[in-house]
Amino acid sequence: MFVGAVGRDSRGTEALDDLARAGVDTTGVDRVEQPTGTAHVLRDAAGENLIVVVPGANHALSADHVRHALEHLHVEDAVVVSNLEVPDDAVLAAATAAAGRGWRLVLNPGPARVLPPELLALVAVLTPNAEEVLLLGADSVADLLAAGTGAVVVTRGADGVDVHDGERAGGPRRLPALPVDVVDTVGAGDAFTAGLAVALASGARLDDAALFGTAAAAIAVTGSGARGAPLDPAAVRALLADRAAGA
Repeated sequence: MFVGAVGRDSRGTEALDDLARAGVDTTGVDRVEQPTGTAHVLRDAAGENLIVVVPGANHALSADHVRHALEHLHVEDAVVVSNLEVPDDAVLAAATAAAGRGWRLVLNPGPARVLPPELLALVAVLTPNAEEVLLLGADSVADLLAAGTGAVVVTRGADGVDVHDGERAGGPRRLPALPVDVVDTVGAGDAFTAGLAVALASGARLDDAALFGTAAAAIAVTGSGARGAPLDPAAVRALLADRAAGA
C-alpha cells in the first residue's frame, strides 16, 4: 500500500494511474486541495545532482491520515518505507504504527534535517548518504545507533555502502557497488532503499538485503532519469546471479 497525499489536479491523477498500473494499492492516498508535489533535478558543473522540491500536497499529509490508512492494512508482517518529504509527525505516526504491530521502518532521510529522538528510536534501518549523516542531529553513525536506530546503512555512490548495526565486532562492513555503465545517478538512493526493503520483507538478513539494494541501484543508474531503467525484483536477482557466476 502507498500512503501519501496528492492534489486534485492532473499530476495527482497521473501519479495514481501510474501507481495502479504498477500494481500498487493506492487506497491510502489522500487527495487534497494543494497541488501535487514535484521535484526538479538539476546537475551542476561537477556532475552533482541538485534537487529542487516543491512539496505541495506532501506537506498536507497528516498524522491522522497515516494512522487511519495503516489501521486498514491487514498483514502480519510488513516493512514500512518512508522519506522526509512529508511532515515529521506523519513519519512519526508511521513509525509508531509500525512498532505497535511488530513491523520494521526503513527511513531514507532526505531531504535531511535534524530528527526528533523519539523517531530515531523507532527506525529499524536508516539509509542516509555520507553527507546526510551529519545533518540528522548526530555527530556520527555511532550517535544514531546510540539513539536507538537499529541499523544505519550509509550509501557512498560508486564506493558502495557501509553497513553499521553494532551487533558484530570489527565495525561497519563495506559492500562494494556493482560495476555497471553509469548513465544517470538520479534515483540511485531511492532504488537502493527500495531494494533493501523488498529483500528485508522477503526475509533476508541485513547484509544480504543491502547487497540486493546495491544491485537495484546499479540497474537504476543504467537509464536516464529517476525511472529510466526497468526495475523489478526479478531483474535484480538476475544481475546478482550474473555477478556471482562471473566471480
